[in-house]
Amino acid sequence: MEAPLLSADQWAERLFSDGWRVAQGGVIEVLEPATETVLTCVGRADRSDVARAAASARAAQPAWAALTADARQKVLLRAADLLEQHTADLAPWIMRESGSVGGKAAVELEHAAGFVRQAGVMATEAAGLVLPAAPGKTSIARRVPLGVVAVISPFNFPLVLSIRAVAPALAAGNAVVLKPDPRTPISGGFLIARVFEAAGLPEGLLHVLPGDAEAGDALCRDPNIAMIAFTGSTGAGRKVGEVAGAHLKKVSLELGGKNPLIILDDADPDVAASNAAWGAWLHQGQICMTAGRLLVQRGIHDAVVERLVAKAAHLPAGDPMSGNVALGPLISRGQFERVQAIVSDTVAAGAHLAAGGTYQGLCYAPTVLTGVTPGMRAFDEEIFGPVAAITVFDDLDEAAHLANLGEYGLAAGIITGSVGRGMELGKALEVGHLHINDATLDAGPHAPFGGMKASGNGTRISGPANLDEFTTWRWETVKVAATAYPF
Repeated sequence: MEAPLLSADQWAERLFSDGWRVAQGGVIEVLEPATETVLTCVGRADRSDVARAAASARAAQPAWAALTADARQKVLLRAADLLEQHTADLAPWIMRESGSVGGKAAVELEHAAGFVRQAGVMATEAAGLVLPAAPGKTSIARRVPLGVVAVISPFNFPLVLSIRAVAPALAAGNAVVLKPDPRTPISGGFLIARVFEAAGLPEGLLHVLPGDAEAGDALCRDPNIAMIAFTGSTGAGRKVGEVAGAHLKKVSLELGGKNPLIILDDADPDVAASNAAWGAWLHQGQICMTAGRLLVQRGIHDAVVERLVAKAAHLPAGDPMSGNVALGPLISRGQFERVQAIVSDTVAAGAHLAAGGTYQGLCYAPTVLTGVTPGMRAFDEEIFGPVAAITVFDDLDEAAHLANLGEYGLAAGIITGSVGRGMELGKALEVGHLHINDATLDAGPHAPFGGMKASGNGTRISGPANLDEFTTWRWETVKVAATAYPF
């Protein structure tokens, strides 16, 4: 039987930087949210750990960039194979560390392998243009690596939201320093380190540094780092953009969302309720693309609510490792308290608690709020919890107005019996992703991902966006022989 890729003995109180080494910043206790007990301990990176890793990455990067594209591609494709071959022993770490149910962990591993394969394809794509030039002169625009890319990733889809940046950055010839969320350093970091280590990635090209805000700030300031790729909250993203921008780094920010799922009155109420439940409750609502606003046209409102309440009653929340549950725990006690406060404050403001609002430990039951209006917390704020907040509307102009309220602009879905009607409404929505007759939860290796307004800084990641994101243009000219100028 093949040995598992992950062993806690490797990383105990350590980080990954030219091998497994003791961190200078101390130790992080990683809690299992379902039990709120210590799952493992890892090293905590401080500023000195970041400085050492960034310098090592910069020293290693030129040799990696000088390899043929085929050589880099082979490493990436081997890494994708390993993710698929070791799903059975990798999935439990995602489940225990992030609170994922088994199906979500399996899909995350499948998508992660897809992102790595897509990056492998990107490694061998054409990366330049021949430009107009005078006779006897060749003019080329070439995409070249940035150097060292720092990736700062969140807890909710820790593997995918790390590897979707790590893999294309490496494919383009960069080195990477990855800071996973300190709550999910294994599935968001060390799993990736082990996969690429086993795939033959040369030493020094990938560093994994679990840490808190100190490590993130150090990455944004370090002179050896050329780019910050950040995924997380809008508040934290603003701080990252401010510090990194002051140091003239390229910055990619993929931030929060308050995504509308608009259900028109010509939709099938059963299908509409299914999309609403999936969009609002998958992974406990802890997804940036979660359907944070369910906008339901008046004529179908009661039918959708009835079906959604029935679904809530039959979707159990509990420890993903204990059996067949639909929802796992929220990531932390702090996040639980935030969700509970938003629900309580919204009900106090006049909304109706139609289902849920109950909990056991950090496992929060799927919840339905009706009568939610602008100004209520459940309408205005990104909840990151399993709360379906329903707002009624009368016509398409009102739907577009409600959908566009607020600072976010990530994703939107429209459920309708008329594609033309849905597409016409979609033109008015200020979002980076639009899905007609689908939930707001949609992403993959081949699609450019990113939002408008406070959901991002206009950058995109994945698919055709990756080459632009993780390289820069260099203009090169060649003349057969040097010629004299008037001076």
